[in-house]
Amino acid sequence: MRPINAGGEPPTRPLTAEQAWRATAERAGRCVLFFDFDGTLAPVRDDPTAVEPAPKALAAITALTEVVQRVAIVSARPVEFLRDRFAGAPGVDLYGLYGLEHLHASGETITEEAALPFVPTMAALADQARAELPEGTLVEYKRLSVALHYRTAPHLAAEVERWGRDQADRLGLRVQVGRMVLELKPPVDRDKGMVIDEAVRDAGCAWYFGDDVSDIKAFAALRAREAADPDFFGVCVAVANPETGDEVSTAADLNIESPEALGDFLTEALHRLT
Repeated sequence: MRPINAGGEPPTRPLTAEQAWRATAERAGRCVLFFDFDGTLAPVRDDPTAVEPAPKALAAITALTEVVQRVAIVSARPVEFLRDRFAGAPGVDLYGLYGLEHLHASGETITEEAALPFVPTMAALADQARAELPEGTLVEYKRLSVALHYRTAPHLAAEVERWGRDQADRLGLRVQVGRMVLELKPPVDRDKGMVIDEAVRDAGCAWYFGDDVSDIKAFAALRAREAADPDFFGVCVAVANPETGDEVSTAADLNIESPEALGDFLTEALHRLT
């Protein structure tokens, strides 16, 4: 790992990738890189269980763990799923289910205690969803949440979302909307923005890479940290997502075309930082 360096003045916006990596190089030993998973590090698939990180992106973030202070994945996926996908990158920290679970390096998975009573509720809800929702809906049970995917049947969007919101009202759950999916989760105050807010308190620099509306809260957390500390440097990067319009891209500093292109971007960044 590079030695800690206080760094110079953060560049003003709008900024270029070259300016951003130059400022990061000055702070590499105090920099944290955060990545969403689906649509950011990994191409979105019809079958969510078949998703794997883009090979070049995975290789780059594995190498970057030796260059920056921390690399972390912040995802709607359970930690168990992420651990399987990043088994070859033991230096990467994992935040699953929007931060309801986390696994630091090779330690044990820690779950937010307030969410644990909802495990039976989610199991029963998943069974109910499979029985009541029309064919074409993919029900993904994640132990602490249930995701209702309609990617392969977009005509079902209104019906699936109406059913999901009705169940959320009945059970006192929260709704998270994503790319062709509606997710039901416990009423626990935990989201990507809160994860980032806590994780950057002792950092001098952070990047967040995301593609979906849930990532905007992470962007906002970096903006808030910059506002509180003029020496802190944060960069928000959007990976192109036509399913959410321009809401995410306009909130970002930089935009990247795809998870595969992100692999090229990070490989170049690795050369700049070492």
